[in-house]
Amino acid sequence: MAATYTPIASITLGAAAASVTFSSIPQTYTDLVCVVSAKAASTAFDLYLQFNGDTGNNYSWTALSGTGSAASSTRNSNGPAIQLDNQGSVRTGDFTANIVHIMNYSNSTTNKTVLARANSSTGVDLNVGLWRNTAAITSATLYINSFAVGSTFNLYGILGSN
Repeated sequence: MAATYTPIASITLGAAAASVTFSSIPQTYTDLVCVVSAKAASTAFDLYLQFNGDTGNNYSWTALSGTGSAASSTRNSNGPAIQLDNQGSVRTGDFTANIVHIMNYSNSTTNKTVLARANSSTGVDLNVGLWRNTAAITSATLYINSFAVGSTFNLYGILGSN
């Protein structure tokens, strides 16, 4: 990792869980990066992200997906979360790598944007998301139906250049 990545929190599941929340996120960084290595405890499910406990329809996202033989895109303008992958790539049997960039999370004058990549044995996704809220992000929740034991979640802070 680049020297500018500062570990904030790390979670490894010892039991299946429907969600993982990073709370009390410090406001001392410019951006956040969340690295997820997860698999589903049951059937494949898409991965979602919410901020500050907001479950209202205040999120938008657009996704591009590829499987090596086909490509597709999808979007949602008013949903209860940002979808971070859209081909059920958090699957049973294999771990999926997800890297989520959250820009200007501590800025209290702009809406929050997200750029996410998901890689699995079935394909790749590139998603962009928007949380239509200017509040600084103090917590982030990732969820699917059920994450499997051994799934890991790491949150890093990135300082902007001086």
